[in-house]
Amino acid sequence: YFTALCVGVGSFSDPGDLPGLAHFLEHMVFMGSEKYPSENGFDAFLKKHGGSDNASTDCERTIFQFDVQRKNFKEALDRWAQFFICPLMIRDAIDREVEAVDSEYQLAKPSDSHRKEMLFGSLAKPGHPMGKFCWGNAQTLKQEPKKQKINVYKRLRAFWKKHYSAHYMTLAVQSKEKLDTLEEWVREIFSKVPNNGLPKPDFSDMLDPFDTPAFCKLYRVVPVRKVHALNITWALPPQEKYYRVKPLHYISWLIGHEGTGSILSLLRKKCWALALFGGNSETGFDQNTTYSIFSISITLTDEGFQNFYQVTQLVFQYLKMLQTLGPQQRIYEEIQRIEANEFHYQEQIDPIEYVEDICENMQLFPKEDFLTGDQLMFEFSPEVSSSVISAALSLLTPEKANLMLLSPEHEGQCPLREKWFGTQYSMEDIPPEWMERWTGDLQLNNDLHLPAENKFIATDFTLKPSDCPDTDFPVRIADSDRGCLWYKKDNKFKIPKGWILLTPFCPPVVLFDLLVNILGHNLAEPAYEAEVAQLEYKLVAAEHGLFIKVKGFNHKLPLLFHLIIDHLADFSASPGVFSMFAEQLKKTYFNILIKPDKLSKDVRLLILEHSRWSMVEKYQALTAGPTMEELMEFSRRFRAELYAEGLVQGNFNSALQFSKLSEEVPVMFRVVELPPKHHICKVKSLNKGDANSEVTVYYQSGPKALREHTLMELLVMHMDEPCFDFLRTKETLGYHVYPTCRNTSGVLGFSVTVETQATKFNTELVELKIEEFLASFGEKLNALTEEAFTTQVTALVKLKECEDTHLGEEVDRNWAEVATQQYVFDRLNREIEALKQMTKAELISWFQDHRGQNSHKLSVHVSNEGEEGKGEDASGSAYGEVSKLTFLPASAKLPDAVAIMDIPAFTAGLPLFPYHKIVQ
Repeated sequence: YFTALCVGVGSFSDPGDLPGLAHFLEHMVFMGSEKYPSENGFDAFLKKHGGSDNASTDCERTIFQFDVQRKNFKEALDRWAQFFICPLMIRDAIDREVEAVDSEYQLAKPSDSHRKEMLFGSLAKPGHPMGKFCWGNAQTLKQEPKKQKINVYKRLRAFWKKHYSAHYMTLAVQSKEKLDTLEEWVREIFSKVPNNGLPKPDFSDMLDPFDTPAFCKLYRVVPVRKVHALNITWALPPQEKYYRVKPLHYISWLIGHEGTGSILSLLRKKCWALALFGGNSETGFDQNTTYSIFSISITLTDEGFQNFYQVTQLVFQYLKMLQTLGPQQRIYEEIQRIEANEFHYQEQIDPIEYVEDICENMQLFPKEDFLTGDQLMFEFSPEVSSSVISAALSLLTPEKANLMLLSPEHEGQCPLREKWFGTQYSMEDIPPEWMERWTGDLQLNNDLHLPAENKFIATDFTLKPSDCPDTDFPVRIADSDRGCLWYKKDNKFKIPKGWILLTPFCPPVVLFDLLVNILGHNLAEPAYEAEVAQLEYKLVAAEHGLFIKVKGFNHKLPLLFHLIIDHLADFSASPGVFSMFAEQLKKTYFNILIKPDKLSKDVRLLILEHSRWSMVEKYQALTAGPTMEELMEFSRRFRAELYAEGLVQGNFNSALQFSKLSEEVPVMFRVVELPPKHHICKVKSLNKGDANSEVTVYYQSGPKALREHTLMELLVMHMDEPCFDFLRTKETLGYHVYPTCRNTSGVLGFSVTVETQATKFNTELVELKIEEFLASFGEKLNALTEEAFTTQVTALVKLKECEDTHLGEEVDRNWAEVATQQYVFDRLNREIEALKQMTKAELISWFQDHRGQNSHKLSVHVSNEGEEGKGEDASGSAYGEVSKLTFLPASAKLPDAVAIMDIPAFTAGLPLFPYHKIVQ
């Protein structure tokens, strides 16, 4: 049961002296209400009844949402509505919640996408809301107001009173109750939301925010990640009113095309680019009442970076071709047909996402288009559509474009800094000789042309008669010593779609990653038409092999699958492509490892999983320089020694067969058995400018049965809200704090993770606070009433009993069984039975056993403590080397912990659990 509410106000309405106030208010309204005063009461209520909630602030809108189980829906709706009727926003919660907002800001600082947005916004005219600091942090919401003697509490209440008014709120509710019942509840509960009658904030008179001398320049930027990227951006008049034509969608369809004749096709042939995205994301930053962005973002290779002016010229040549040819009815109608097919046969999307979309659409479109306004292209008429598209195209000229070039090679050449995120950049005029070349008599490139007619568009939507009996679970239809294939007919959703999933097993080594990346590159152009026609494919270098997934309308799906298999069978790579991807993969590994949460996971699994290739070791191997010959030999062996697991599900009446093979399936990772002590591994973050730290405290259990896994799920469900309340709300340690069930290659455990900042807390203190929380949670567990225990069991049972909302959910669940070779397709039923037999004493006993003297505990800390600057600059100005893990000294504050200073030496003498699957 799902609800979302959109308030027609966002960070554009922030007062000049309190940047981030709208975002801060979004946090504060959840801190209790007059009717339900408990500060974390709503979260506790939702967790108890299997629900969750969230909120987000955009430029001109703020969205709140929650979900909960059916029988508690009306009470949850009343509790939630009180935040908009009479929130407490208690004074002493303000300082604490500022820390949560600040932590959210600190977590965003190392993100290149957020940094680009803030830098781009800073180019707007002085006084325009695009230039506002929408995030807010401790400086803008606490320190500066204190200096200026601003009463934040008073201003917060005034902002709520002025802007959280019923007449510009929209609400969407999804439930199995009758519509009349829902309307009655909504009227009864929400009629008390105050309506102040004041006009809605309106910025539509503040047009052309980027009509300034700072725009139409070249900005060189130092990114956080190791990446070369070119962004070409235009600021257009607001395009939202043309939603029935969707001009930017039409243009982005052609700009972002990857087939023959496209910009990216030509750039790939030259080995200048790896990816290209064009268009408007339709977020408040990209599209609002003051302007609409059209942006083209190109991920460049090293060679492409050296030739970025030539890359830009290709883009302008393609745009000139589009302007010369004008809007094409054939292409428009092809896009219309594809999107109408997808809309007509769409599966239910995630209900939370759906109610969020609907309540926002209610702010944007007339009521007849609430459900379709953001999805369909309604009409093509030479008079209206053609002129609207032509008008937008005519503005995409070199003179009006702003260029942003990101590269680590700009280090030391960028003297300017963006105020809030510390991004290093420089600004320069585009050289006159290039501008003259682009704006003069620019010759069209003969290699660029419009896409041909798409042969992958489905036209047959009939439901196939099955040549297999209807079953509740997948059945094995092919089995050999080289592979195993499972099949299930879609007898529930009855849609003309299907899934084919396949995993040839293979150890995850560097050459394997290279093979998968180059295979994706080889497929990009021939398979792109299929993607355009809403057939999706995915190639992933997964933990235990190559994961191939294709989904979409079953009519043309086998065409796509055979295309992928043919390219795998005839795998090849030119020396230029090999070099390009060897360099790119090195950057990919590095960009993953500079994130504290990813490095923490890599280190934890390096300790726990025997014979695992960690990301650090892959980076080292890649630096050593594999050869083209080694890749081709690996490719030959890989194809000759395949063992594959497959699943075909949906509207099919026949399936794939495997040829006879000889190799046995490789054994998956085996897991190290931790000694019954507390072990701590402290590692230095690779990005010295990143203030974010992560602490994960993991308790290992062992290779136990399905029942124990379910017990652990119940424990974590009990732990979720108290963990948030203790570590985030009260101790304000960080924005992200959470407990998790861990299934590490069949070995169970649970963990608590806190993402914090080295500028605020050292990791030893965070670890001690986690232990304090676990001790207090143990006391709460002991005091748990039978009623509270039963309520939580019922909530988890209800979650597991939830019907699948679309075929993809059922497919994902079945695929998890096939890919891990467990085949417990009725796992949910078994877990529900196990839950119904569980006792409170069993839960308490399990927790105490794992927290006692003989606990098998591992703590992983990733931090930049002690570094100069302590995270003041999150740009890539001080990267650590990936060649080795840098261990920090273990803290004397944790006397019971045994320091792990050398992972291979630590794990060398430890016993391994036998290979195990949780199937019972």
